Amino acid sequence: MVRSYRKYEASQSFGTVCTASSNALWTPDALSAASTSRSTGAGRAYVGANEDVLGWDVKKGELLSRWQDKDNRSEVTCLTPCAAQPDLFAAGYADGSIRIWDALSSQIVVSFNGHRSAITHMQFDREGARLASGSRDTDIIVWNLLSETAEFRLRGHKDQITGLSFLRTRVSTRQSPHTDEAVDVGDAEEEIEEKYLLSTSKDALVKLWDLTSPHCVETHVAQTNGECWALGLSPDGAGCITAGNDGELKVWRIDLDALADLSNSIAEGKKADIVTSQGILSRQGRDRTISVTFHPKQDYIAVHGSDKAVEIWRIRAADEVHRHMQRRRRRRREKAATAGDALLPETEDTLGTPDVTDVFVSHIIVRTGGKVRSASWAQANSKATNKSLSLMVATTNNQVELYSVTTHRAQQKTAATKEPSPADYTRALSVETPGHRTDIRTLALSSDDRMLASASSGQLKIWNLKTRSCLRTLECGQALCSAFLPGDRIVLLGTKTGDLELYDISTSTLIESIPAHEGQAIWTLAVHPDGRSVVTGSADKSAKFWRFDVVDEEVPGTRRTTQRLKLTQTRQLKLTDDILSVCFSPDQRLLAVATLDNTVKIFFVDSLKLFLTLYGHKLPVLNVSISADSKLIATCSADKNVRIWGLDFGDCHKAFFAHQDSVMQVAFIPHPVERDEAHTLFSASKDGVVKSWDGDKFEQIQKLEGHKGEVWALAVSRTGETVVTASHDKSVRLWEVGDDLVFLEEERERELEGMYEATLAHNMDRDFQDEDGEGQDEVAAATKQTISTLTHGEKVMEALELGVADLELMRGWESDKARHPDAKIAAPQRNPLFLALGNISAEQHVLNTLRKIPTPALNDALLVIPFSTLPTLFTFLALFLQQRMQPELAWRVTYFLLQAHMRQIVASRQLRPQLKGILAAYEAWQAEQKRVVGFNLAGLEIMGRDVRERESGGGYVGDDAGDEVEVDKGRRKRAFASVA
Repeated sequence: MVRSYRKYEASQSFGTVCTASSNALWTPDALSAASTSRSTGAGRAYVGANEDVLGWDVKKGELLSRWQDKDNRSEVTCLTPCAAQPDLFAAGYADGSIRIWDALSSQIVVSFNGHRSAITHMQFDREGARLASGSRDTDIIVWNLLSETAEFRLRGHKDQITGLSFLRTRVSTRQSPHTDEAVDVGDAEEEIEEKYLLSTSKDALVKLWDLTSPHCVETHVAQTNGECWALGLSPDGAGCITAGNDGELKVWRIDLDALADLSNSIAEGKKADIVTSQGILSRQGRDRTISVTFHPKQDYIAVHGSDKAVEIWRIRAADEVHRHMQRRRRRRREKAATAGDALLPETEDTLGTPDVTDVFVSHIIVRTGGKVRSASWAQANSKATNKSLSLMVATTNNQVELYSVTTHRAQQKTAATKEPSPADYTRALSVETPGHRTDIRTLALSSDDRMLASASSGQLKIWNLKTRSCLRTLECGQALCSAFLPGDRIVLLGTKTGDLELYDISTSTLIESIPAHEGQAIWTLAVHPDGRSVVTGSADKSAKFWRFDVVDEEVPGTRRTTQRLKLTQTRQLKLTDDILSVCFSPDQRLLAVATLDNTVKIFFVDSLKLFLTLYGHKLPVLNVSISADSKLIATCSADKNVRIWGLDFGDCHKAFFAHQDSVMQVAFIPHPVERDEAHTLFSASKDGVVKSWDGDKFEQIQKLEGHKGEVWALAVSRTGETVVTASHDKSVRLWEVGDDLVFLEEERERELEGMYEATLAHNMDRDFQDEDGEGQDEVAAATKQTISTLTHGEKVMEALELGVADLELMRGWESDKARHPDAKIAAPQRNPLFLALGNISAEQHVLNTLRKIPTPALNDALLVIPFSTLPTLFTFLALFLQQRMQPELAWRVTYFLLQAHMRQIVASRQLRPQLKGILAAYEAWQAEQKRVVGFNLAGLEIMGRDVRERESGGGYVGDDAGDEVEVDKGRRKRAFASVA
């Protein structure tokens, strides 16, 4: 009988506040004020947390929402809000996909997939109808959110995109369509359009793109030191700052008036540069700048690199710049008078042109609790905006901080009133409790599997596994190993400084710190199966045995005594190399010790005599585990191998090349319910993958993928129902037993199919890329072949194959009925699929298949269909248009296929009659739509006329029809009176 295994499925991860791969966004609480009772006043922080997007209440530190797509495994790399619809957010992912999320429902509105590598920057336009995205593949794609399609791909940069901004220009004056003289009704000063896009890239270039006739208008070299890492656009759009290496900031001026008139003066040519350099500023930090963010309402700029500081710059007002120039002239005169030089008489006009360093001055440097990943302005405290600014910072060490920064005006006011000056900035709020600041190095489960202890450098946290909530946070040393002691009230930690630390969970206190190994790191510890002692292994080449004693201790100042746990050293085992791992056998007979000399030594517990030595690993053995029946021992090493040995004779049963990097930990199920699971083994590695193995058949059972970094620690529950892992990505993940079963052959087939499909999709995408590339085209179609588009294309071809056979069958039957009206001809036997779907027609089945394809993926799915299938598809498209079955979708498919296969269609004459039929049906449908639209326009015109009559009190023939009416700002509008 084929053996089956329990299948482990990924549960929700926890312990992550934010990850360093994505930026963070601040939004006001009013986003969902209609549904919540009261606003907390500090706003929300939306952050990327591996493959999820988390929404945090900044004031309470509570998790409000989690945006999770079950089909997605890629981590979030970019977030951007939509100004037109505050509840819409775009999230870019490492696989090049984009998802638009609705914050109120936590649902995906639309998904796009066009980039071939991680998204680095995105920007919505003012109306929220378009989204521009830049990626590491050096391309920019403009997406249309209304039609859910990609408009075009812009090529020109030679490295990853680092900044994008739509430029807002006034609408150029248009002539009225009614007369030759009158100007368009509507205030033209209020009309804004966004026809231009500004982009920066790591290739140190700034490009200005015209989006109406997609092409590059201007290209400038942004930085003098070779790379451009950030772009910040001022709120009025009249200037921007680019940033590069060595703390260099470059200020640019954007001539919006010249840009608005550019489309009207194409024939004359461009007279001057639209984007001009104004000068260079230098940050105090000399690392590369990651972000430049203008305050939306005040003249402040937040700039930060990858260190633990955010620099706040201030833009001086015009009168302040004037006073500064006057002071400079006065100092120049005093200096000349002191030196005895003669100066030419100066007038007020000879103050000189202010330099960029006279306008932009450094205000405050905010020192943060970790290396800064993202900084954004928050307007949480609107009443105190003149006194302080709110700055939200997401750091790379898994925390979000909110700082209150004192403004320049508040500093001047306190200086004038001689009051004690307030602090330049204060850390007002933070979200840090639900996660560790550094990598989790050790995990331990309580005996009832309800609590989890996770320890890192400086922090010990106790978690409730059921609710995934943090129960306790304690300060500790640099922890390397841990264990719950019997009773689950005390956690024992071994640290890098050689101390054993005992923590009481109920009182959150350190009971005792024992200098156990003289300053040498304690790499491992193991509690004896009888629960009465513990052994510790250290870099001082010794393993020490400690007994648990309960002693009575006097309470200071009283006569009462209290009981306290005390560790007493009983024995010591000296070896010739550092001890990396120790493990007791469940039958209490043997002790396995892994040392730095690549071997594992097995000792008798009672006499500490050497029983076996296991040779075979080529690099140090990092962890060992003994099965519940004490028959097998598993070892893992930095040589990427896992070995299974017999404990009877020390023979190596099997050596696996298990992972692509060092294997950090292995674990058998401690107390399996079924005997078959006694030899089920789990391994965790620095390649980010957790695997399960059958120790009897020596085969891999499952590959558990989900972590985005090295997996440092692994813990298995008593009966193997839950596996807990902790990783460099700051997350703790649970893998729980699901309802499904795993069969080894099916699992291998599924893995091979996945690899084959991924390779097929990649090769097809590369072929389309080569066809579409054509060398150095600046504008191209945004296409990308994925598994889903291949699947959709194959489904369409299957539907066409079934549909054309059924269509011919039904047409033959109907023609027979027409020829012999008196004869009773039986209906033909159709394909069972059509009968199962409710006896639908062939064209309805093909249409349903097309409708199931998501709109953004439709074009890519149609590219999968070969040219030989087009006659069949055109036959059905003609039927759709003739029968008015989704004619909009039918025409969109037809138009795209004509574009994609134009050369073959022109060369082939067999498609001409079908295309004629499609064109005739399309023109008939279009004529119908024109009549409907004309009827509606006529009705609206009559209704508008009635409204104008009511407003003017009724019009009469002979009134001053056509008189010009004065309008604000000297403009004249044509007013037409109604004629009765």
